[in-house]
Amino acid sequence: MNTSPAHEAQPYLRAATAGIRHHARSLPAPDRAADRVHLDVLHAHLTTLHQLLDQLADTTRPRNPAAGRHLATARTRLWQAATETHAAFHRLPTTTAKSTECRPEQLPEGPTVLTICQRHLAAGHIIRRKTTPTDLRAHTTACVR
Repeated sequence: MNTSPAHEAQPYLRAATAGIRHHARSLPAPDRAADRVHLDVLHAHLTTLHQLLDQLADTTRPRNPAAGRHLATARTRLWQAATETHAAFHRLPTTTAKSTECRPEQLPEGPTVLTICQRHLAAGHIIRRKTTPTDLRAHTTACVR
């Protein structure tokens, strides 16, 4: 029986994938647009996957450089998805008259569980340490301190 950390993590990844599939099937009617809560949760998934790909790229590259480069490319593309999700979050209407501009030092309006700006800023630090400015030029974030 294989009890390596990677083997033990697979059931959790499968469960997370099943959860995302369930969420996708249970979305509101097609005539109803996404809301800020849904985008916040989706952004949390994207940034967590980004961190996982970052770790996998780092551990794979020394043993298999070609596979590590592909994982690093996937990490960058996942960052692009997270950036666009973050931007969409700020384009949706709010329930208050407050500004929708990104202020990572403050929680967005609404429930305190919404921490999309802080999460995006933290993920941005990871991508900037591992990716060249040329690669990032097309997908930078507005959350800059």
